[in-house]
Formats: sequence, C-alpha cells, structure tokens
Amino acid sequence: MLDMNTIRTQPDRVRAAIVAKKAKADLDAVLAADEKWRKATTDAQKLQAEQNAANKDMGRLMKEDKPAAEKLKIAMKELSDRRKALEDEAKKLEADRDALLMYIPNIPHPDVPVGDEETHNKVVRSSGEPKKYPFKPLAHWDLGPKLNITEFERAAKISGSGFVMFRGLGAKLQRALVAWFIDTHVKEHGYTEIYPPVLVLRDAMVGTGQLPKFEEEMYKLRDEELYLIPTAEVPVTNMYRDEILTAEMLPMRHCAFSQCFRREAGAAGKDTRGMIRVHQFDKVEMVNWTHPDKSYEEHENLTRAAETLLERLGLPWRRVFIATAGMGFSNSKQYDLEVHAPGVDRWLEVSSCSNFEDYQARRANIRFRDKDGKVRFVHTLNGSGLALPRIVIGILENFQEADGSVVIPEVLRPFMGVDRFVPEKK
Repeated sequence: MLDMNTIRTQPDRVRAAIVAKKAKADLDAVLAADEKWRKATTDAQKLQAEQNAANKDMGRLMKEDKPAAEKLKIAMKELSDRRKALEDEAKKLEADRDALLMYIPNIPHPDVPVGDEETHNKVVRSSGEPKKYPFKPLAHWDLGPKLNITEFERAAKISGSGFVMFRGLGAKLQRALVAWFIDTHVKEHGYTEIYPPVLVLRDAMVGTGQLPKFEEEMYKLRDEELYLIPTAEVPVTNMYRDEILTAEMLPMRHCAFSQCFRREAGAAGKDTRGMIRVHQFDKVEMVNWTHPDKSYEEHENLTRAAETLLERLGLPWRRVFIATAGMGFSNSKQYDLEVHAPGVDRWLEVSSCSNFEDYQARRANIRFRDKDGKVRFVHTLNGSGLALPRIVIGILENFQEADGSVVIPEVLRPFMGVDRFVPEKK
C-alpha cells in the first residue's frame, strides 16, 4: 500500500494515479477517515497529557489537601475513561482508514505511458518475426490431439471447462520446461530455488495485493481461511513478511515452480477454446527483494533473465512496456513478454515482469536495516520465468512441420530424449 504521508502531502499525484490506472478507489474517503483518526489520536494524547499533569499533583495533594485529592481522583477517573474511549475510537478509525487504503493503487513510475493498453502500450524490444509457412499452420487445439499429447475433452469431463490435461510426451514437455527454467535461473541468474505451498492464509494474499481487491478471482477453501495461490509470487514474497533483513542480504533472488489457480471471473467467454486461458496452470516465478536505490536496475535484470529463455527456445518474442490502464494494481512499472503463436495468429503474454517499489513491502511489512542503521522498506519485484501452457502453445505452433510433426527446441532435447513430436498413426 502507499505511504499514508504520501497520500496526505501529494493527494493530486495519488488521484492522478487512480485515474490513470482506471481504479475504483475513493481517495476522499481515505483522507476523511485519516482526518478523523488524527483528530481522535490528538485528542487522546491531550487527555493523556492532562492525566500526566494530574498525577504529579496527586502526590502533593495527598499530603496537603486530602479532600481536594479525592476530587482530583474522581476527575482523573473520568479523564481516563474519556481517553480510553478516544483510543478505542482511534483504533477503529485507523482500521476503517486502512481498509479503504487497500483499494488505492500504486503510483506508476513517471516513464510509464499514460493511457489504455490497446493504444498506448509500447513495444520496446523484440527478437524474431512471426513465422510464415508454405502451409496453413494449425492451432494448438488441433496439433495437441493429433500428436496425442493433450486431452481437452477428458479434462473437461473430469474438471469442467477451462482445464487441460497433458499426456505422454506432452506431460514430459511440461516437466522439461520447468526443469530447464529453474536450472537456468539458479545456475546463470543467481536465483535460489524454492518449492512453496500452494495454499496460503489470507494475510499472504493481502501482503502481495491480491486481496481484498481481487477476491472474486481467487479459489478459497470452504471451511478454512486458506486460498489456492494465483502465482508463486504470493507465498515466496511473504516468506519474509514481518522481518527486518540486512542490507548485505540484498538483492535476494528466489525462483519457484508452482501450480497456479485463477477463476478468471472477469474473463467470462474469452479464449474458451484450447489452453490460452485456463483455471490451473504451471509457472516458474522469479521474486526479488532489493535496495530501493537499485530496484529499477534489478527490474531490467529480471526481465532479461526471462527474455534469455525465449531467445534460447528460438521463439519470436517482444517486450511490451505496459501503459497505466493495463498495469497491475500494485505495480509501479511493468513489462510483458509476448510470444507470437501463428496457429491462432496472436501475440500471447508468457511473462509479466514488475517493479512494485515498496508497495507490497508496506503491506507485508518487509524491511531492511540500511548500513547507517535506518530501517526502511525493501523494494519487491517479480516476473514469470516462464508461464505454461502458453509457452507450450508457442512451441507447438511455431515449430510445426508440413508433415504434422513438431520440432522440439534443441535446449529441451536432453530433457525430452527425442527431437520432435510425431502424429500418432491411426
């Protein structure tokens, strides 16, 4: 969340961020609640000062004027009751204010393009061109069944719409991608591998900004206050919740494979065919904690780590600088990495790399002690490195051949044991 002092002293800047992100947030209600809290807190402090002064008089009056001391004692009791009532009111007002504060989005970095994503997103880097074929390329929903590596109908029979099942070499491809992603990040990019829980407490979801705003997107257990994670960002970031790190620990880089679960409640009717948009998917996530002075440098490093994987897979990709209205709620700056899929003739997002500055750290109370001894909030960053099954879509649709086979990228062949997927003979 934002620093309350920033909201008090720069309300126009915060209001501009709300408009730019098209967020539903009531800044005036936050400011009004804060004003009430400050008044109640100030009044309670004044009464505490009166109590302190009366306590000093009490000792003297007990020796010099006991009747006056008894009257002062009664007055002090009334004073104490009023102060406690004000302190209780202040706590409630603070809770009310902080609940409203959870809906105020992060302020975009000044470099972020202002506007809608359809018109103001900027392609800032790319590699490779969309492929052209001497035949009509098939979409992944046709290729997968022909190669006997995906199951759409049986997945729907088991779980309903919005799910996919992999079989045979398709399942092996999932494992190969995850293993290669993790190995590359650990060996080359300085990441520590984490294998996190996929069920987290509500506080963890609040800490990274998924709750309360995106409650309808989450899967929640019926009888317990536990949520299925939408990304490994949630458990991994919250590893250090309520902790004070040392400056020497920064930057820290963790990567994690997890299954991810999203209801996609706001995307009803979109991408219902194939596996572009599903309720359960695998992803390797990179999460970084860094010194505030280094976070934008670290953001570039994190994004390049994800791009390296796309380059080695040989997929046509591009980096898109996301405009304010398309950014994540908690983000200050966001790049999306997209892969072109010729079968569906679309650019598909396979990674979103974000700098949150201290927005998540304030919610999760993750701090560090600077070299001068000052305790400050860290900056957090994360990015997909990378997300499946859209990478699988990219591989199947980009590397298909006229005979119906699909060539497996060279970097994956040591994991796969074969160099291509071949259509099953009838």
